[in-house]
Amino acid sequence: MMLWTDRQGRFSPIKTAALVLAVTPAIVIAYWFFTGALLPLSIKNALHLVGDWAIRFLVLTLALTPLQRIFNYPKIALVRRMMGVTAFAYAFTHFILYIVNVKYDLAFVASEIIHRFYLTIGFVALLGLSALAATSFDSAVRKLGARWKTLHRIVYGLAVLGLFHYYLQSKIDVTSATLMAGLFLLAMTVRVMVAKRIGLTPLYLVLAALVGGLLTAAVEFAWYGLATGIPPNKILLANLSVGFGLRPAVIVLLVGLGVAAIAAFKNYKPALKLNRQSASQ
Repeated sequence: MMLWTDRQGRFSPIKTAALVLAVTPAIVIAYWFFTGALLPLSIKNALHLVGDWAIRFLVLTLALTPLQRIFNYPKIALVRRMMGVTAFAYAFTHFILYIVNVKYDLAFVASEIIHRFYLTIGFVALLGLSALAATSFDSAVRKLGARWKTLHRIVYGLAVLGLFHYYLQSKIDVTSATLMAGLFLLAMTVRVMVAKRIGLTPLYLVLAALVGGLLTAAVEFAWYGLATGIPPNKILLANLSVGFGLRPAVIVLLVGLGVAAIAAFKNYKPALKLNRQSASQ
């Protein structure tokens, strides 16, 4: 099975699109690197950009199953493992670039991982993703059996560690980290709804969007209140203003409402077709 074909060997548009999505950031970052766009700290800037994409692909991977359930589109399952391996590839490249940035001083790297907490949890997350990537093949699924699902459930904890690492290395401006955390929380909200057998109707998806937005605002408020000297109430109030752009909580809310709107439209079309057929009989 090729990266762009399904299990029957047929061309798969969704797998091809996922493959293009997976390699595009790497191509763009490499182009910026070799054309000098990342100067004066090319390697350091590249490692941060690659790390950003590692988190984005990890959150996207965890959002695929909720999207598959919402839209009742089984083909999304075809790209889940591909996106997970992509997240690992970017995380591993992020780590390699860190080694390059410190001039291959492995003793220093080991010391930093031990003594710097944000590097410790980032490295633990990388080790976990390595285990998941190594067992992402069909042969591993067959060999591990029921244990495969148990092993791969650690991805949720790894995502939390990765997001915490993202927050800690972002220091003051955690806008991007908060957005990724918010989208993760939105996806987890939908997963909880599935676990509780709550129907993924447009109305409940709107409620999920509201919960996701509120949780994102709460996380941002808590972070600024506990980890920085910036008054958290000002950050919270910023969510009500669009003067300086949309805050992460608002973006998460809009994403959730957008998914609910698409689901409503998807459900509306068959109902409209059925009503037309009934009227013509």
